[in-house]
Amino acid sequence: MTITNQLVYYEVFDDIYNAITREKQLKKWKRQWKIELIEKFNPRWEDLEI
Repeated sequence: MTITNQLVYYEVFDDIYNAITREKQLKKWKRQWKIELIEKFNPRWEDLEI
């Protein structure tokens, strides 16, 4: 089994509490909604890791 980890989406926050709130919000989303969010941000699913 091959496990691949890539950074394909991220959001920047000035406040840790806003970041945590957003993370909790996204965890409740359906998988398809998450995929659509990624594809708007990074349509080619390129690895964004520096």
